[in-house]
Amino acid sequence: MLVSYSSSSEEDTEHLQLGGEVTKRKQSWHKDDNSLRKKHKSEEHTLNAREEDDSKSRLPVPGSVLDMFTEEDEDPLTDDSRQHGGRIRSFKHERGNWATYVYFPYIPEEGFLELLDEMTEVAASHSFSLTHTDEFHLSLSKTVVLRHHWIQPFIQSLRTGLTHSRRLICSAEKLKVYSNDEKTRTFLAMEVSTGQAQLLELVKAVDSTMEEFNLDTFYKNPSFHISLAWCVGDCTEHIRKECLQELQGLVDSHEDGPFLLRLDCQELRCKAGNKTFSIPLH
Repeated sequence: MLVSYSSSSEEDTEHLQLGGEVTKRKQSWHKDDNSLRKKHKSEEHTLNAREEDDSKSRLPVPGSVLDMFTEEDEDPLTDDSRQHGGRIRSFKHERGNWATYVYFPYIPEEGFLELLDEMTEVAASHSFSLTHTDEFHLSLSKTVVLRHHWIQPFIQSLRTGLTHSRRLICSAEKLKVYSNDEKTRTFLAMEVSTGQAQLLELVKAVDSTMEEFNLDTFYKNPSFHISLAWCVGDCTEHIRKECLQELQGLVDSHEDGPFLLRLDCQELRCKAGNKTFSIPLH
């Protein structure tokens, strides 16, 4: 029997051919692996670029919108009357409720504070302890309760209703005594003597907004006034009988003649909690 053996040269050739094929396959695998990595990197880069473009093109949320969803109590209040000079809140304070009212601010004229000091001294001599009002103003609304998310729509409604309202000048010279609805405080004030007709027109516009939000409107026959000082309790009749005439004498015999309080009503304001909004008149 004849057996044919391959030569060593043939075996070497076969080995080289097989090795070449394995090398080619390895190179192909490496090439495919590199391509796949590059593809993943490219896709990741594209995704990051899109996210960056989206963040750049996305418009910022207006602050007024953010405020509508902020339920933080920016005006922390307490119902302890001892911390408020004995004053008692007209309504219970609840988180998210904002005490709101509309008014004209009064900036004290020269001599006004000195006159007020004299009046409080006279009142004290009659056992009435009067405290100066924190912010002198002329009210055009009752104090109402607004929910936080109502504030911006409420102010916008006021602005719309007062679009054509014109500024005016009011004056006051006669003292008058008032009490709040709850009879928990008494106020010494100066009653407005000029400008009532224009003030009534402004009240109509403010009342329209109040009705829109189902809130209390102003008094039917309002006595417009600027509160000067107050005391705790209902002392209305006592002050009227015991010292109102003497206090009026101080106003009438002021050093430069009768004191006339002048209020330039060119900017209506609305205070909601610790936020104050201005509405200029034409």
